[in-house]
Amino acid sequence: MRLELDEVRRLTGPNLLWDEPGAILDVFIDEADTVEVVKTWQKWMDKLLSEFGWQESHTYRLYTGGASMALSAPMDALYTACDLAELAWDCTVSELTSSAQIDWQSRLKDLTAALREEQNATLLSLLSEAKTHGVSAISDDDEFSLGMGPSVEVWPVDKLPDPHDIKWSAYKDIPRAFITGTNGKSTSVRLASEIAKAAGYCAGVTSTDFIKVGDEVIDTGDYSGPGGARMLLRNPRTEMAFLEVARGGILRRGLPIEKVDAALVTNVASDHLGQYGINTVDELAQVKFVVAKGLNDTGTLVTNADNELTKYYAQNLHCDICWFSEHANSPQIQHNLQVGKPVVFVRDQQFIFVDNKGVETNILSVNDVPMTMNGAARHNVQNALGVIGLCMAMGLSLEAIRQGLKSFGSDASDNPGRGNVYTYNGANVLVDFAHNAHSVKAMIETAKHMHANRYLVMFSNAGDRGDEEIHELTDAIRDLDAHHYIVAEIDKYLRGREPKALLHLVEERLLANGVNPSQIHLTGTPVEGAKFALSQAKQGDVVILFTLDQREEVDKLLKSGGLN
Repeated sequence: MRLELDEVRRLTGPNLLWDEPGAILDVFIDEADTVEVVKTWQKWMDKLLSEFGWQESHTYRLYTGGASMALSAPMDALYTACDLAELAWDCTVSELTSSAQIDWQSRLKDLTAALREEQNATLLSLLSEAKTHGVSAISDDDEFSLGMGPSVEVWPVDKLPDPHDIKWSAYKDIPRAFITGTNGKSTSVRLASEIAKAAGYCAGVTSTDFIKVGDEVIDTGDYSGPGGARMLLRNPRTEMAFLEVARGGILRRGLPIEKVDAALVTNVASDHLGQYGINTVDELAQVKFVVAKGLNDTGTLVTNADNELTKYYAQNLHCDICWFSEHANSPQIQHNLQVGKPVVFVRDQQFIFVDNKGVETNILSVNDVPMTMNGAARHNVQNALGVIGLCMAMGLSLEAIRQGLKSFGSDASDNPGRGNVYTYNGANVLVDFAHNAHSVKAMIETAKHMHANRYLVMFSNAGDRGDEEIHELTDAIRDLDAHHYIVAEIDKYLRGREPKALLHLVEERLLANGVNPSQIHLTGTPVEGAKFALSQAKQGDVVILFTLDQREEVDKLLKSGGLN
């Protein structure tokens, strides 16, 4: 019997299990009845809550190989909730394995003392009053804030004001949106920001690459979780916010803020399976659509009518949906037109928007949007469609949308690492961050429209992907029928794999798919792989560099024109 605690963590916003803040445990269960294990945990949880004097609730989610179990808690007691939920788990394991009995009374006494240290009555009062006055409040371990952007005010959590001294009318919200999906998130937040800029806003974005306000990058790194959202919304320069919301952030903490004006789900495809109890692409889709919980009463969800999973999981939502599609005859597009709901689609190479009154507007030609590469980059046609729908839902003008679409390019300054095109020694070089089969297939399709004499491709993998996912990605790249396949190792992405194990896994798959051994080249880093690919490039070739790491170094290499 295996009963093992994987992780216990705080939930600070609406999440996959429910809308409550609290604590969540992920546990591995093998050779045991999962339902019985969960029921035993619930029994202990009820007992401990009664002894502790808490009137809180709990819930759970079962999945293959384990379960997630959550306990609700006040916002000023989340750490104590984590310890309490873990104590219930320890008692569960003790009972079911007949191991040494847990001295839960002693541990409960320690938790009572810890709770007194953690509790902050003023914080709870401020959160309650903010809700009453319709003011957005954001709290974390260190700070508490009211309002957003220009009206924001921030206090240390240990120096909070008296709620009666607050002038609640001084705090205002700013327009804000969630952007999620398996692929296209970062491109979408950047394009949306460009459109907002054209409308005269100082727009802020969070993404997996950086946090940015206006034209200023505040910091680099993965800011697609609650920390990035807090930093952006507390910046007084931010007048409109586009928040990239990644799967990991939703599962670790929940949504970064409670309410937004609109949300975009770009697509759903297989990626990052096997983490946090998300083992299937259908479960992943459920995670992505958690963003719908964050819509305000008049909010709009914009999503993809050309993706099977978004179609399925959006159909039962109780919110306004703006569908987008490359096809005017899509059933979802036609249904929305019949019932007076907004849509965005392509007809005769034109982006078309129809509002909820049936008024049709020709936005502009697909060929006038640089990032679509005259329609060859179909994934960016889809990204543009989604962002048009999102920006219309945010109330941005048609002129700003047109201007933003025309000015946003595919170079490293506008959209680093996403479909960047260079010329090197007479060859076209395509640089992209694509790291799963869905995004790789999109780039391969784009490359095939570039009519190369030969194709050369460099790529890498992350070790936390399963062998099946790595095989699927390799098969997608094999479909290019390249002259050279360069496989680069990334040490920091081994994630539990042995050195060179990923290289050999990919090499074996390519050989099994009929690639000649002389066409396969294994390198130590993406930069080494890029240098080799460029050294082999000739006039009329297309080189694809899937740069999961060292993107800036590869960019400098291409701009310098030298391989030394």
